Amino acid sequence: MDLLNTLVEKGLRRELPTREEALAVLATSDDELLEVVAAAGKVRRQWFGRRVKLNYLVNLKSGLCPEDCSYCSQRLGSKAEILKYTWLKPDEASQAAAAGVAGGAKRVCLVASGRGPTDRDVERVGKTIEAIKEQNEGVEVCACLGLLSDGQAERLREAGADAYNHNLNTSEATYGDITKTHTYADRVDTVQKAHAAGLSACSGLIAGMGESDEDLVDVVYALRELDSDSVPVNFLIPFEGTPLAKEWNLTPQRCLRILAMVRFVCPDVEVRIAGGREVHLRSMQPLALHIANSIFLGDYLTSEGQAGQADLDMIADAGFEVEGAGTTTLPKHRADALAAAGGCGSEASAGCGSEASAGCGSPAEEAGGCGPCGGHAAPSAAPVRTSDEARTDLVAVRRRGAGTDLAPNA
Repeated sequence: MDLLNTLVEKGLRRELPTREEALAVLATSDDELLEVVAAAGKVRRQWFGRRVKLNYLVNLKSGLCPEDCSYCSQRLGSKAEILKYTWLKPDEASQAAAAGVAGGAKRVCLVASGRGPTDRDVERVGKTIEAIKEQNEGVEVCACLGLLSDGQAERLREAGADAYNHNLNTSEATYGDITKTHTYADRVDTVQKAHAAGLSACSGLIAGMGESDEDLVDVVYALRELDSDSVPVNFLIPFEGTPLAKEWNLTPQRCLRILAMVRFVCPDVEVRIAGGREVHLRSMQPLALHIANSIFLGDYLTSEGQAGQADLDMIADAGFEVEGAGTTTLPKHRADALAAAGGCGSEASAGCGSEASAGCGSPAEEAGGCGPCGGHAAPSAAPVRTSDEARTDLVAVRRRGAGTDLAPNA
């Protein structure tokens, strides 16, 4: 296809596709799907080889969030039967993180429900970061605490945080339909604060909330403009007890096309398959590895994921390799730019952005605090699953790991 050849050439040059080209990827047929995956794979391999970065989530504080994000199992008024607990102690969080690191994760993502941290919360998380780094040499730490106030990103950076996650989630035009208690502009402001403090910016989206193709392209273009180093792509987990419980709008093929569009628009960033991959990609997860270069290992914040060993087996069986702690995730030009700004890896560690090699989302059911261009055309149709086809058997609430007495699934 001429379209795919053009997109590959642009991706290898880090050139932005046109909106029409991005929309055309989402409009390709199932008969063309393998060609789309193969084309996106060429761009992925140019910048990331066959490496897969493993990330591990630790939910520091679960449930009882005052925000009203419609997709979230921890939202105000949620009836989802999830775990609810207050802040983990630093040693508890460090122990949880160690399980992920032992499974091969090189980044630990510390997440807390809520609108945003107080200064006391930032101090608490700072101590947790210190505890994790003392026990796990070389590990990257990404904080995801919600909307940041002035000076908080700098304090997290001083405490040892490498990155900060705050997802845009959906387009600016439709954001008000999803959340009323904060704005799209609030989220952009937090990503910019993290960037300005020298933290690696991690910001992504949630697909499957009833958005149009134009909405998806809008949010991905906005993420490129924000210059996020990492873009988590979440697929909505329609939790019972939330306003979006009936939104089963995704097929595995649709998910792959979305991932491919993200790769073409953001060719040299870490594209991470985040929440919902097991629910919506299902047996086609290995194909997604040809597009994305990063996944979460094991469970998510409030839902169960695939067994950690199954993740590792899938990576190996698909012909990929787990990215080692001594390998730089980002391509050299992005790593150098991050290091020059004083960001993660600017010192001797081999974390993201380090110069050890030439070579950070939260998931879709997450809290409102973290979760996480051009005109707006008429919505285009997307494949829809009717409610009687909903795979509720694939949605399991997390009952193990952080905040419980049971071993984690890592």
